[in-house]
Amino acid sequence: MNYRRLGQAGLKVSTVALGGWINYGEGKVDDGEAARVVERAYELGINFFDLADIYGKGKAEKQMGKLLSVYPRHTLVISTKVFWPMSDDINDRGLSRKHILESIDRSLENLGTDYVDLYFCHRPDPETPILETARAMNTLIEQGKVLYWGTSEWGASQIAEAVAVCERYLLHPPQVEQPQYSMLYRDRVESQILPVAKPRGIGLVPFSPLAMGMLTGKYDDGIPADSRFKREPWAKDRYLNDDNVERVRRLKPIADELGITRAQLALAWLLRDPGVSSVITGATRVSQVEDNVGGSEVELSEEMVNQIEQALSLA
Repeated sequence: MNYRRLGQAGLKVSTVALGGWINYGEGKVDDGEAARVVERAYELGINFFDLADIYGKGKAEKQMGKLLSVYPRHTLVISTKVFWPMSDDINDRGLSRKHILESIDRSLENLGTDYVDLYFCHRPDPETPILETARAMNTLIEQGKVLYWGTSEWGASQIAEAVAVCERYLLHPPQVEQPQYSMLYRDRVESQILPVAKPRGIGLVPFSPLAMGMLTGKYDDGIPADSRFKREPWAKDRYLNDDNVERVRRLKPIADELGITRAQLALAWLLRDPGVSSVITGATRVSQVEDNVGGSEVELSEEMVNQIEQALSLA
């Protein structure tokens, strides 16, 4: 496993992380298999485990927190998030000071820890000034409940404003952005987010780096009965189309030439950019963790990157 600094921060994260979105807290991964996945991830050097309060309405935090409790806390980088409604109460949502300060206590209780390493603002909140959000995050850092804060799916101008506000008011600035980013979903990040994040020392930790499994090649010949696209049609609608099937098929000879899987190729392609600190992967089986971790060791030559670009462009 390789490790990188989180942007300009001193914290180091495994270049492959294990996330809890979709798979954990909803009964989709039973406790026994979840324990084996987390144990193998830790054995292979993954130290970054990413969650959110909205995943299973706290159930993912509880499940993952219990599994991680057997490991020394200082060896773990645990993140969670705040924004989405957690109840029908009018204030139990968003990025207000009230919701942030109440939500962190709930998440810490769910996770069974005294602090989280990273706390993400899960989406921008149009109803709350960025200064209010930044001051709330600064409070949590000063209290020791959060070590670093970041954003997820924020726009470039919002990230820039957050950094500027923190500089003006001498607050702890955001250190990380978590965008959706993959070979099949890239334009926004490359044209807008990276140009703002890099010069400000903000590291990127993309989610859905495998386009929800599309980039593994499992959909080359249709939709398997036990696949995510079969279970969750919204994911299929987002990624499955003739052009993407052709793109993924064209990646196979490139991966074969390197002696790796297409999943490993997709992760290595993201990690080719030093602005990406880690990629957040999902896994329901140990074999998936092992395959994903292999992507952290792959280095792509300029020639290989060019071949990949040609395949993706359908030229």
